[in-house]
Amino acid sequence: MKSRLQNKISVFNIINTLIMIFVVIITLYPFLYLTSISMSSEKFVYSGDVTFYPRGFTLRTYKVLLKDTSFWISYKNTIMYTVLGTIISLTLTVLLAYPLSKRDLKGRGVFLGIILFTMFFSGGLIPTYLLVTRMLRMRNTIWAVVIPGALSTFNVLITRTFFEGLPDELEEAAAIDGMNTYGILLKIVLPLSKPILATMGLFYAVGMWNNWFGPFIYLDTKSLFPVSLYLRNIIAGAQSTREVTGGDVEGFGDIEATIKSASMIVSALPIIMVYPFIQKYFVKGVMIGSLKG
Repeated sequence: MKSRLQNKISVFNIINTLIMIFVVIITLYPFLYLTSISMSSEKFVYSGDVTFYPRGFTLRTYKVLLKDTSFWISYKNTIMYTVLGTIISLTLTVLLAYPLSKRDLKGRGVFLGIILFTMFFSGGLIPTYLLVTRMLRMRNTIWAVVIPGALSTFNVLITRTFFEGLPDELEEAAAIDGMNTYGILLKIVLPLSKPILATMGLFYAVGMWNNWFGPFIYLDTKSLFPVSLYLRNIIAGAQSTREVTGGDVEGFGDIEATIKSASMIVSALPIIMVYPFIQKYFVKGVMIGSLKG
């Protein structure tokens, strides 16, 4: 009986391993494909000979892209938007989720109902645009990028559930020692909430880094464009290859086949590099925030 059970577990492990390898391959292939194209000669790209590895290896496209002043301005803007936006989003999420985690909060059910309502219904694009541009007068400002989507209802609910799972005795002991609500939040709750804060921070940062639609409708000044909008303009053909290269590269039309891929790779690298440092918090934060309570 024991031997049969071990055989079943062994078969399950083998099948599970094969499935995970397959998932990893289909997940990594698009990134590897883009990397190969960005480092390949244009003639191999046009002929469709590039697959897993570069053909006619060259870094010419990266040299052209990294010389473009507009790209670096957009990169700087994206970093600024991401850092500021993530700080604002995390602050608002904690300030809303922490009170809602208290079961003795008066009107808690009403507040939760209002929050849940926003998950299924919204004012729509046109009212939102009019609110941001005419009433709040945020058009062509950094606030038009970081404020409208600063709070995610889904992230608030997960964070609230995490806070509910923290021991009440710790807060009661701190209150007995004379600590007020803000002191308890800053010195007791937040230090114990690193997993969920890191997870929510990653969610917000990735969303802000990849955000192009908000800047697309709210920004007209090129000096404020984030790198995602810069990339969108290249992909959509709104920004010609001659403009990207500054017209000073011989045969500038040839790099049109590879500059889109190179832009995607350079744009995605920072987020890919950040993830390993918070990976240990990621799964723990999502699982605890989703299941506790």
